[in-house]
Amino acid sequence: MSLFACTWLPGKRRTPKALVFLCHGYAVECGVTMRGTGERLARAGYAVYGLDYEGHGRSDGLQGYVPDFELLVLDCDDYFTSVVRRSQSQSNKDSKRFLLGESMGGAVALLLHLRRPEFWSGAVLVAPMCKIADDMRPHPLVVNILRAMTSIIPTWKIVPSNDVIDAAYKTQEKRDEIRGNPYCYKDKPRLKTAYELLKVSLDLEQKGQIHLSLSSISFSFLFPSCTNRSITWGQPGDPSSSSCFPQY
Repeated sequence: MSLFACTWLPGKRRTPKALVFLCHGYAVECGVTMRGTGERLARAGYAVYGLDYEGHGRSDGLQGYVPDFELLVLDCDDYFTSVVRRSQSQSNKDSKRFLLGESMGGAVALLLHLRRPEFWSGAVLVAPMCKIADDMRPHPLVVNILRAMTSIIPTWKIVPSNDVIDAAYKTQEKRDEIRGNPYCYKDKPRLKTAYELLKVSLDLEQKGQIHLSLSSISFSFLFPSCTNRSITWGQPGDPSSSSCFPQY
């Protein structure tokens, strides 16, 4: 399987201040959707790297389909660590390494850190998908039914959802950009994808990786959030997830 990667580097052969790794959200990609972020960080002196997940952007796979969230995280881990090794071999310098995750990418960033707690220097988590709002929490029976259905019709686009783009992006200009981007998935969530996102959100919360074991999150993080959005579990990150983290 071929996965699309993109890179933004500081100009004039400047030595990067640090390495930043982008983890994009569900249904979008890095090369266009996060290009502005990559370009701004590169102008500020950072080396920025992004990877389109399987089924996203210009990577292989059925568009909008996440068959296994763990494998998605492993793909990112393999690529990001290979970039770090290459950077170290070229400069003989152990640069600081930061993750930047938006929505579903916030969950990816958290899981990447939990795989290698000493590897990452810090992270920026933008509305990370790490908690389901109490009023949207599905009954365990619903979860069991959904899991059973994924073995029969995993790729069906049958999960009801509000407009993800309107929920995720504040400005009309950005919404129009996403809708006009052929590399972004705009249809209803596929059944297995919805289940994988639900499972990861429940696992992050129920296993105590967020609420009970914040001591395991050993890196520094910046957590921008907003409170004027109405978000469901099937859409980009729930603002209530900010309550998972200590406030300073």
